[in-house]
Amino acid sequence: MSQKAKYPVTPDGRYIVVRGRLWRTSNPALPPERKEQLVHDLMTARRGVRDATSDDQRKNARADVNQAKIALGERGPVWWTDGTPDYNRHLAKNTPYADWFVEIGDAEAE
Repeated sequence: MSQKAKYPVTPDGRYIVVRGRLWRTSNPALPPERKEQLVHDLMTARRGVRDATSDDQRKNARADVNQAKIALGERGPVWWTDGTPDYNRHLAKNTPYADWFVEIGDAEAE
């Protein structure tokens, strides 16, 4: 099941909603091959965090996760250009998406 099929996506495509919280989506302008490579890098880094046997390994793996998420557009500077603020990690009910969120009746909401 794709991410967009599993979780509601805001009308502007900028966020998915998980348990009532907004999470920034990947930059849709990324070429498919580049996105695929970055997702692969992200999954490799996440396995590195899981499998780390020292604090240094864990720290390095977490830095790799962060780097991949920034490259995907899920963290760091926003990928849109209209000046709209970033509501990543905010509760949907506390953002301009609140009315939309109520309308979709998200079953995963608090």
